[in-house]
Amino acid sequence: MGKKNNVPDLDDELLIEMTDEEGNTYYYVEEFIVPVGEERYAFLSPVHDEEHECCHDDDCDCDCDCEDEIIIAKIVEEEGEEIYVEPTDEEFMRVQEEYERLVQEDAEDE
Repeated sequence: MGKKNNVPDLDDELLIEMTDEEGNTYYYVEEFIVPVGEERYAFLSPVHDEEHECCHDDDCDCDCDCEDEIIIAKIVEEEGEEIYVEPTDEEFMRVQEEYERLVQEDAEDE
């Protein structure tokens, strides 16, 4: 699915490059990591190119859904390098449950 690459920095954040089955390349920023047992899962948000026009301010009435575009990728180590792979349905459900638990725990602490 993807890996951390030495592609251009975005405000000092290393971009993650992913290529789909058709050879299209996309870039993401790792927002945060959720550990589930011994495994780690990254929540990634897309980095849009300059042609992508999206405002998402208080007066935004565009119909794109890029503000909500977050993907979850499992982080695995392969030959000493972190690789991002698509989680199975079961793994996805476990990550979702752990994320919800962490959000609830954080809300209770406030």
